[in-house]
Amino acid sequence: MSKVRFLELIRPAMGLLPEVAKPEKTIKFQDKVLWTAVSLFIYLVCCQIPVYGIRASGSSDPLYWMRVILASNKGTLMELGISPVITAGLIIQLLAGAKLIEVDESKPEDRILLNGAQKLFGLIMTIIEATAYVAAGMYGDVREIGIFMSLLIVLQLFVAGIICILLDELLQKGYGLGSGISLFIATNICETIIWKSFSPSTINTGRGNEYEGAVIALFHMLLTRSDKIRALKEAFYRPQLPNITNLLATVLVFLIVIYFQGFRVELPVRSNRQRGASGTYPIKLFYTSNMPIILQTALVSQVFLFSQVMYKRFGDNILVSLFGRWATPEGYGGQMVPVGGFVYYISAPANLNEMVSDPIHALLYIAFMLGSCALFSRIWINVSGSSAKDVAKQLREQDMTLRGHRETSMETTLNKYIPVAAAFGGMCIGALTVIADFLGAIGSGTGILLAVTIIYQYFEMFVKEDVEFMDY
Repeated sequence: MSKVRFLELIRPAMGLLPEVAKPEKTIKFQDKVLWTAVSLFIYLVCCQIPVYGIRASGSSDPLYWMRVILASNKGTLMELGISPVITAGLIIQLLAGAKLIEVDESKPEDRILLNGAQKLFGLIMTIIEATAYVAAGMYGDVREIGIFMSLLIVLQLFVAGIICILLDELLQKGYGLGSGISLFIATNICETIIWKSFSPSTINTGRGNEYEGAVIALFHMLLTRSDKIRALKEAFYRPQLPNITNLLATVLVFLIVIYFQGFRVELPVRSNRQRGASGTYPIKLFYTSNMPIILQTALVSQVFLFSQVMYKRFGDNILVSLFGRWATPEGYGGQMVPVGGFVYYISAPANLNEMVSDPIHALLYIAFMLGSCALFSRIWINVSGSSAKDVAKQLREQDMTLRGHRETSMETTLNKYIPVAAAFGGMCIGALTVIADFLGAIGSGTGILLAVTIIYQYFEMFVKEDVEFMDY
């Protein structure tokens, strides 16, 4: 079977795939904001609608560590979040980047078929993940639920997956701002940070009921306890629940990421068409933005999901244990955590104490984060059309060239900057994630990093769109 034929196999399914039509006219900025708000509202509603037919289960949640990042909410229609969409996109893009799928970007038909392949694989991944959830007993024993209700649960999650894909496509085709995936991730992370900072719910910690929200707990302890110094210390360092130190670490990481957003190299360019016309081409430190951490998270979430399902199904045999061993320690509310095998060493240490007690785990986790983020960043510039070759082609099409360089040497010059910026920027993203995890930032280091970069992108988008429509 030839490489081109793979995309041809997608053609018969194109007519069956759900699709959002492109806008026939330019959408006004105010209308884009409205469509973005409507899409977000639909997503938030789906996050609150429980899946019909599920039963209470003491089963551990395999996506517990990734839910904030995957924009998912346990037990609701958004149980799987954006995980199937991201995973499918990652697989197709990697196959295209490795030239296992031959795609001619100059042909609109090939681009349409490639997008169709991503959508089709996203729906397939939704069915696979939903089936794995039901089969693993996440919604109760399958024998008690019954085959019909099990199929109904899978169908509900499948329909929710379609809604997620269409909302993302709606925004990306120009009806709204940015992409649905980025919007849902940022919203979920910010919601988690606000809730864990100001939650009024109480939790029994064994020392009495305490407020979950770090800020509310601080004021409550200062007002109700006679020993103010001890109350203040406990509010800053209390275990298992969000504390003020976690909140300060979150703010610190926010500021660091915003600071690094401004790092860039400006390459001077000039027009070959108009004498004296010049400008700059910026190459940011975060050249691939948050894509490395999104791809890395999608990969790790799938590994965690199938590792926990396999461990629960097949027990502690040699092969499964090498892949990952799981346990339910005290203080985690019945949640299983990796304690051995491959998944243990790619998961973040819970705190600095765990890092000191098991330095091999910490070092392997740091190496994995830095290496995988750098690798995904390098891969992404090749599959997303932002490599040195692609940028040189874009400049030539605009009849622009780098000042002081010949047109034929543009690609060579850009190759000195773009791959380095992609790899080093990916490593910086990985390093910031590790630092945030070790400091105990609310929402995890990955979550904070994604939230900041996405919010910053939306800020730039709002400014750009506002200026363009004011000029218009």
